This record gives sequence, structure tokens and C-alpha cells, in this order.
Amino acid sequence: MNAVDSPTAPVSFRIDDGVATISIDRPDQRNALSIAVCERLLDLWEEVETNQAIRVAIITSSDCGTFSAGMDLKEAARIRAETGKDMLEMLRDPFHERMRKVSKPIIAAMTGHFTAGGMVLAANSDIRVGMQGTRGGISEAKVGRGSPWGVPMLWMLPQPFLLELMLTGDLHPIERFHQLGFVNYIEPDPDGVRGRARQVARTIADNAPLTVWAAKKSVGAAMDLGCEQGLEAAKRFHERVYASADAVEGPRAFAEKRAPRWIGA
Repeated sequence: MNAVDSPTAPVSFRIDDGVATISIDRPDQRNALSIAVCERLLDLWEEVETNQAIRVAIITSSDCGTFSAGMDLKEAARIRAETGKDMLEMLRDPFHERMRKVSKPIIAAMTGHFTAGGMVLAANSDIRVGMQGTRGGISEAKVGRGSPWGVPMLWMLPQPFLLELMLTGDLHPIERFHQLGFVNYIEPDPDGVRGRARQVARTIADNAPLTVWAAKKSVGAAMDLGCEQGLEAAKRFHERVYASADAVEGPRAFAEKRAPRWIGA
């Protein structure tokens, strides 16, 4: 299955052999998150979750040196002047929580700097590929905004570094995020970033879908519940895996020296 949005849309979307690619296409605005972009992303995360043809998703953006600069502050200022409302009040999902709840793996292919809302998209992804020479941060303190969405990052980064990001608003080299395990890979250029993301996505898409689903659900449960309760939740998720036809097909395919034919059940 293959689907492509109109090239004029602020967010493009395509499905290619089980891999969905979502791209923010606002290079002149440093891929800032306008209301139109945020609303389209919300709809697309629902599509990723419910479309059985999708096994993994990649979130990326147009090449302009910035993966995403975060909220479109010019639009936010205009909305405040015209309506007296904060831009977040205009959004159905202001902190991108639907993205966090997607049960399928999400890979961030970050082809530039990432800050504010760009960091939200990175943090809400499961695997991150960044580009050499770029920087990332949580810049809200410098513009009087907030970052409640940063709380789950306490399970991804050391507390002192996370607080430094949130309190100073400074940007840090991507190499530091890589050293701390937040970024999985660093590639030299945008094509390399997207290529690596597609390679990882292809590997995931070829694996047993229920096992992939249970792995992501289990890690998320451990973050939410703690170790002991998370382990119990993980065992419950995996009951579906062990009782599936795929659990029979995997060993059989191995024994017969052929590629498995997964059915996701």
C-alpha cells in the first residue's frame, strides 16, 4: 500500500511496505509547529495507530537545518493579539500526548536542530536518529513558555542534565545526547539520517508485529508503573504473544530455513 498527501500540505504522509513516513514541510519557517501542522499530526497519529498496513512510523521534516523549531511563535503572537487566547487553547492535543500513546514504534529522523516542540516530537519517539553538527534543547525558559511535556524525559536522561535543559533553555551538541543514550545514531547529512531511519524501520517492520507491540507496551508500562508492577503488566501483554499463531510460525520458519510469514495474530 502506498499513500501520498498533496505536496502543498504542511505535513506530508506516505505508507511504503509497512513503513509510514510523516514529514513536516515548512522549511521557510524552520518547520515550526503551526496550528495546521499540530492538527494534522494528531490525525496522522490516529491513522498510524488504526491502519493495519502500518507497522512502524518515521517522523521527519524538510531540509532547512532545523528538524523543528517548536511552536510557530509568530502565529502564537497573532492569535494572542486577535483573540486574547494562548495558541495552546486552540489545539485539540497541545502537548502531543496522542503521539506518546501510539502502540507502534516511532522513529525520529532529525535532519537538523531540535528544540521546544521539536524536542517534544523527539522525546515522544522511540528511536532517534540525529545529524552531525546539530544541537538540541528545551528553549521554553527563554521565551516565557513551559515544558510540562518534559516530565517523561526523566526516564530518558539523567535528572541534572534534564533540569539544565529546562532551566537554562540552552542548546547542546547532539553528541552529548548520543553519549547519554537519548539519540541512537548520528549521521553526517540529511540523506544519511533518513536512510538510517528507514533501515531501522525496515528491520522492525519485518519482525513479528505482536512481539514488537508487546515490547513497546512493556517499556511504557514500566515507566508509568515502576519496576515490579511494570513487570507484571509486561507479562500480561506477552500472554497474547505466546498464544499467537506467529509464536508457532516463527520457530517453524526457522526450522524450515525460510522467512516467517507474520499475520499479527
